[in-house]
This record gives sequence, C-alpha cells and structure tokens, in this order.
Amino acid sequence: MTRKGIILAGGTGSRLYPLTRSVSKQLMPVYDKPMVYYPLTTLMLAGIREILVVTTPHDAGAFRHLLGDGGQWGCRIDYAEQAAPNGIAEALLIARDFLDGAPSALILGDNLFYGQGLSGLLQKAAARDGGATIFGYQVGDPTAYGVIGFDAEGKPASIEEKPARPASRHAVTGLYLYDAIAPDIAASLAPSQRGELEITDVNRHYLERGTLEVERLGRGTTWLDLGTPTALFDAANFVRIVEERQGLKIACPEEIAWRQGFIGDADLEALAAPLEGSEYGAYLHDLLSGAVS
Repeated sequence: MTRKGIILAGGTGSRLYPLTRSVSKQLMPVYDKPMVYYPLTTLMLAGIREILVVTTPHDAGAFRHLLGDGGQWGCRIDYAEQAAPNGIAEALLIARDFLDGAPSALILGDNLFYGQGLSGLLQKAAARDGGATIFGYQVGDPTAYGVIGFDAEGKPASIEEKPARPASRHAVTGLYLYDAIAPDIAASLAPSQRGELEITDVNRHYLERGTLEVERLGRGTTWLDLGTPTALFDAANFVRIVEERQGLKIACPEEIAWRQGFIGDADLEALAAPLEGSEYGAYLHDLLSGAVS
C-alpha cells in the first residue's frame, strides 16, 4: 500500500511562551513561511501525497485555513485532533483510521530538514518494505537528545533518551517511517513516568525485532528542531541566508508539487496569479519562465 504521512502539530509550545499563547508554534513564521510548511514539504519530497495533520482542538481551524484540503498541491490533507499532549506515539493511534492499514511517515511539526540528495534518501526509505526507518544526525551535545548506539558493523544496537554517557553522537531526528503494525505497537505501550506514550518505545520495539533501519544524515544535510526562541531565530537566519545566496526557496510546497509532478504548469500559474506583486509570487513565475532552475 502507498505510504501515508502524519504531521504532529499539537502540544502547547510552552518553550516558546509567550509567543505561543495565542498561536500554534507550527503556524509561526520561519523566515518567509509558516513552520508547518517545512515538515509538510519533507513528506512531499518523499513522494507522499496523503497527509494527516494532528493538532489541538483550539488550532485545527487555523491549520485548515492555511493548508486547505491540499488539492492545490496535488495532495490530500486531512485533519485530526489531539486533545492533550499525550506523547508523540499517540499520533499513530489518532491516525489509525486515516492510515487504514497503510505504512506511515510520522514527522514532528517543528522539524526542518534540508540538504542535497535529501529527496532521494527519503524516497528510498519510503519505498522500503517492512520494519521501521529512523534518521540519525550527528550533534555536538548528544545528552540533550534520544541517542542511537551502533554495533561494530554499524547496525543500530541501542536507543537511549538523553543519556549521561551517550553511546554515539547520533541523535534521533523527528522523522519516523513505519510499517503497518506501528499503531498496534503504540496501542500496546504503557505511558512513561511523564504520562506520555513515547516514540522511543515504538522504535525500541522495532530494534528488538531486528527490523529497525537507521539512515545517517551526513554533513551536507541540515536538521533543526525549532522548539525554542533561539532555535527559531537561528532557523530563520539559516533559511534567509540560503535563499538569498542561491535565489532558491526552501520548503516551497508549490515548487515541490510542480517538480514532483503532482501539479502541472497551468496549476502552478494559477497558484502564482493571486500572489502577483509579492516576492513569493514572483518566484513562482520565475519557475515557470525558467529563470529559476
């Protein structure tokens, strides 16, 4: 079955207070786009066109207003609500009916991925049959993350949350690809000491079964977690510098849909027309004219 995507855009955004008192973290701007565009386009780069946005009851209407049904990008976007922040793994339970037995790609709504060759890597992982795939990223301070340990052959051997003595410097990023049994695994979990269904426990289940794959994101790839004011500021600067330097957009759903063949030239022109006079609209016109390649 075709893999489906889940964006977890819930939570309270407490680390960003008071910015998030009146607006969802994932709707806040990261330079020139809403934060949710970054995980959304990551799924699109993986070839995923059916996506469920899981958010809070308070924020659901705003996400619908922003993203619609996804048809403008040749996708289908549905919505579901997470009543309380009960853990990342709960998203798999909320999405059970949406998935309807399909494999999934779960991404956190505050994660940004960027890099040459990322689309090919994502599509290769998405095409993998059975088991789970997670993505490891080398960080300077692994004690702040979930950490993957490897054996002598480079195979995943352990996953620990914020270990005092990390087995490696590879953090687990907020993108997880699972086969069809992931909701059943999530349903079997007991809440952790903090009262949440932990995604690490889902990953450990696959690790213990010998069906967990780890893709290591190399030096040419950037992964950013946008959960703090400093991280949000740094991400905005990163996007600004790359876009101004290259003249190319990061996480532009219209462009990605067009380059992926989800929409055609006429569709892109129709999307650009209402944005006449804006820098974003001019960029879409440049794509059509060939000024941007």
